[in-house]
Amino acid sequence: MTASLSFLIRCALPVLLLASLPAHAQVGGLDALTVQEAAEGTTYSISLQVLALMTILTLLPAALLMMTAFTRIIVVLGILRNAIGTAQTPSNQVLLGLAFFLTLFVMWPVFEQVYNDAVQPYMAEELPPEEALTTAVGPFREFMAAQTRQEDLAMFMRIADVDPVESIDEVPLSVLVPAFMTSELKTAFQIGFILFLPFLIIDLVVSSTLMSMGMLMLSPMIISLPFKIMLFVLVDGWSLVMGTLAASFMT
Repeated sequence: MTASLSFLIRCALPVLLLASLPAHAQVGGLDALTVQEAAEGTTYSISLQVLALMTILTLLPAALLMMTAFTRIIVVLGILRNAIGTAQTPSNQVLLGLAFFLTLFVMWPVFEQVYNDAVQPYMAEELPPEEALTTAVGPFREFMAAQTRQEDLAMFMRIADVDPVESIDEVPLSVLVPAFMTSELKTAFQIGFILFLPFLIIDLVVSSTLMSMGMLMLSPMIISLPFKIMLFVLVDGWSLVMGTLAASFMT
């Protein structure tokens, strides 16, 4: 067991060292993995640089929710499922997959700009870590600013007691991100309300028809569900919803 662990660590050693080279060249940090030979055997130690990197990776889901199009898309898809009346169809995994790949489609120009302007120069040791991070945040800042309502941004700037700024680049991320999230939730609920209306009309018509026929013991959901699914399929609902969601981010 010890021999297998030692073999795996020795195989991973070149990868970890290569990953630490850019930061090592810029900030003079420790190696990602150090190996020490002692009388008791070989010992391995991981630097704080790798620990910080792993900590940052745990924040990626939060960044996906707060700084991308994911929030608006998943909220609209959840409201749509409730409007149709299918409790677990599509399943949560399907909705998350749709939201993830539609987010990737919408955010691809931003990711590409970040890679070209920040990641590649950093890996080529042309930018220090601090400047690379600032450059990488720029495209996300522009995306969030384009989708944020002025009143939401002004509200959070007032709460944070931030002085008026001349450009969006001067707005702190601690103010821009919550303002963006608030605007995204507002937009998502507005789109969801519009999606809910035709299905609500079908429920009202079916319920009124059943009451007029005296069928009070029959649940209207049993009758209205097939009609709502049929309406959604006939108008090519999924294409309309996905296309509208993607187009709503194009400014």
